[in-house]
Formats: sequence, C-alpha cells, structure tokens
Amino acid sequence: MGISIKSDADIAVMRQAGRVVATVLDMLKLQVKPGMKTKELDSIAAKEVVRLGATPSFKGYRGYPANICASVNDEIVHGIPGDRVLKEGDIISLDFGAIFDGFQGDAAITVGVGKITPEARKLIETTDGALRAGIAAVRHGVRLGDIASAIQEYAESRGYSVVREYTGHGIGREMHEEPLVPNFGEPGRGPILQKGMTIAIEPMVNVGDWRTKVGANRWTVSTIDGSLSAHFEHTIAVTNGAAEVLTAL
Repeated sequence: MGISIKSDADIAVMRQAGRVVATVLDMLKLQVKPGMKTKELDSIAAKEVVRLGATPSFKGYRGYPANICASVNDEIVHGIPGDRVLKEGDIISLDFGAIFDGFQGDAAITVGVGKITPEARKLIETTDGALRAGIAAVRHGVRLGDIASAIQEYAESRGYSVVREYTGHGIGREMHEEPLVPNFGEPGRGPILQKGMTIAIEPMVNVGDWRTKVGANRWTVSTIDGSLSAHFEHTIAVTNGAAEVLTAL
C-alpha cells in the first residue's frame, strides 16, 4: 500500500473519528484513580464509544482482546487491561482508537494516578512536549525526518531516551498505513509530507534505556531496564500551514 492522500471529505470524517477518540480519552483521564482495575477503564471506553456512534479500532485487531491499551509504569505500549489495581503514584498510558464511517482516529495520553513523583511528572510533561514539537514541525513539503528529529531532540535534550522499536504511522481507512513515523532520525531525510496526508505521531519516552522487551502475553511492551515510560499520540492532517490535530477537543 502506498502513502494515501485524503480528500477534504475524507478528512472531515476523520475529524469526527478523532473527536470520538478525544472524548473517550478525556473521560478516561477523569476516571483514573487509585484502587481501580485497568479493566474498569476498558469497560468505560467500550460503553462510551458505542454511545458516540463509533466502533473501537483495537478490539480484535490482530487478535488484541480489549478496547484500549492500558500501560502502567515501565510498560510502554499495548498493555492489556485486566485485574491490575492502580496504586497511588503509578502512571498509566491510555491508548485508544475509533472507527467512524469507515475512517480511523488514534490517540494516547499518559496520566498520573493520584499524587505522583516529580520525576514521573517531568517524564509526562516531556513526552507531551515531544509530541507537540513533532506536530509543530509538520508542514506540506517537509520531510518525515524533520518531525522525527524534532521529537528526538526535544526528549534527549532533557535527559530522556526515545523508543526506536515502535513508531507512529499513517492512518486513514486502516489503522496502520504508510508511512512509518519514527521518533528519532535526521532532518532532511525520508518521505516528503504532502497536503492531505494523515499520520499518527506518537513519541514513547523512557527515563532509562530506549530498548524494549515484549511480555509473556505477546502484547505488552516494557522498558528493558524497568524504568518509567510515557506515551502521547495524536492523529494529524498535513495542510499548507500548521498541522491540524484531528484528535483534540
């Protein structure tokens, strides 16, 4: 599959899908508290996405068993919701995708559970900032490496590492389309962005080593050294000017 250029009509539908994603994540953020199980968050997302007239993207995708990914502390991505009880001081990444009228939206946030340490708060703020740095680099005519470099420089200049084994991606009628959108790289390299491209930018940032390991469930990805990790993501559309964030309220 080549890189897909979306029409204005396509992007209008993706805007609606993105709004569903943003609404669900905003609700989940408010529900996170010590003592709750991660599967409770999944149940909330399942009910809300149906109420909003959309379908969850993740459930059943390549056999994934849940509506959201809920990754706690050293877990980077693809944490499966279950009986794990959230504790005061944990951080949790919530990743969610929705399909509306045949088009997809995908986004992620990381939030603290109750009172968190200054180290954890700084990690969350840095990862969010890295996403914003990547989005700010998006323009028609720039290369993908310009975005990747902006993310990497933002995170590494603050003493963190960026995950290299998992990336952002193109998105549209399929959740994962071309191109891959890495969080590290050199400016001036890679495909040229064009108006009408839609991509998901998603920095994953670690306190320690950037390398990863996959758990026994064959889904959950964690830091190789047990250090904290955070994850933020938005689906964006490339325009002639500043990028349009499709998964923001």
